[in-house]
Amino acid sequence: MFESLQDKLNKAIRTLKGKDRITDINVAATAKEVRRALMDADVNFKVAKDITDKIKDNALDQKILIAVDPGQMFVKIVHQELTELMGGQAQSINIKGDPAVILIAGLQGSGKTTFSGKLGAMLKKQGRQVLLVACDIYRPAAIDQLQVLGAQIGVEVYAEADNKNAVSIAVNGLAHAKKTGKKIVIVDTAGRLAVDEAMMQEVADIKTATKPTEILFVVDSMTGQDAVNTAKAFNDRLDFDGVVLTKLDGDSRGGAAISVKSVVNKPIKFISTGEKMEALDVFYPDRMASRILGMGDVLSLVERAQQTFDEDEARRISAKMRKNQFDLNDFLGQLQQIKKMGNLKDLVGMIPGVGNAMKDVELDNNTFKPVEAIIYSMTPKEREKPEIIELNRKKRIAKGSGTSVQEINNLLKQFDDMRKMMKKMNQMQSSGKMKKFT
Repeated sequence: MFESLQDKLNKAIRTLKGKDRITDINVAATAKEVRRALMDADVNFKVAKDITDKIKDNALDQKILIAVDPGQMFVKIVHQELTELMGGQAQSINIKGDPAVILIAGLQGSGKTTFSGKLGAMLKKQGRQVLLVACDIYRPAAIDQLQVLGAQIGVEVYAEADNKNAVSIAVNGLAHAKKTGKKIVIVDTAGRLAVDEAMMQEVADIKTATKPTEILFVVDSMTGQDAVNTAKAFNDRLDFDGVVLTKLDGDSRGGAAISVKSVVNKPIKFISTGEKMEALDVFYPDRMASRILGMGDVLSLVERAQQTFDEDEARRISAKMRKNQFDLNDFLGQLQQIKKMGNLKDLVGMIPGVGNAMKDVELDNNTFKPVEAIIYSMTPKEREKPEIIELNRKKRIAKGSGTSVQEINNLLKQFDDMRKMMKKMNQMQSSGKMKKFT
């Protein structure tokens, strides 16, 4: 997401680089290119015009600061305005109540059910007792999907397969939550292919019956500006509390993320990428602005790693690294953990300077498959002691993994280099040479 917008914004800002000062002429030209880039990203026309007018006014107010590089100053101003446009700061959800009820609404295909599972997983990790309630009685296998997700994350799902009244299911689910001591109820409602009166009335009736403490509208960011228009229609009827943007790992231009807060005046609270239950992030406007401008998002990367990596496993791996005992089994385990963090290209985009450099490289979690196939084709002893793998073993491993001896040589060389680096770092740490860095 945002790759095209990022390129166009960087191209626009480059027109100011090398200038000795900000002037009416070069700011006007740059602001025009910024507006064009936003429009191409499917940002609402009025929103694009308003933000570029603010950027231009702010830039011209700074023209006396000749000592500051105009390009850097303009980036700072664009970052500030994008952050403000997308909400300014992160907004939390209201989970007060006994139990707290979170109502999930949106069109069919927007990712409501998957998001319900992801939110349940996130809240469970926080130590909360969660119940998922299946109120989508129309879409084939919707109840089954939620039950599969519930089993996957270890959260109970309340469903009534023979009941065709979504309102009564929601009410009964709430009663079940009170009876079983669940503190948070997530109600997954039905959607349609387009906004219609029957759908809107049903979700409004569920709202009236359950009195939710939080209503979240889930929108597919792939639909661009249509997503914003749909959000407005739902908000007029439901007065929801926040927006969830899904499928941000797809080929979306980003217009919904930039426009929705301004048009609907409701904050984006979560962003979702991929199908994995761990791929859900709280929405931080300043971090998203940094990603749009190609500045990375290290904080979100670190938080996602903390959510994904098991602390006991991390301590075990750290101990093995200190003893120079890190082997291919450990390496394989680390690859599995990285895959859980989400789309690989999305993760790379969070690293400052790397995302832009890797934009033309095809990266996804299938990138790891040849490496995994090679390691899985080894014997336990070969994984523990890769140095014993000579030519005949390599030929056998290549045949078993569908790769070549050259690919195996490359993997073993990279792994050996990594172990040498770990050993060197351990030696430096033990000798006290790294104390000044800690």
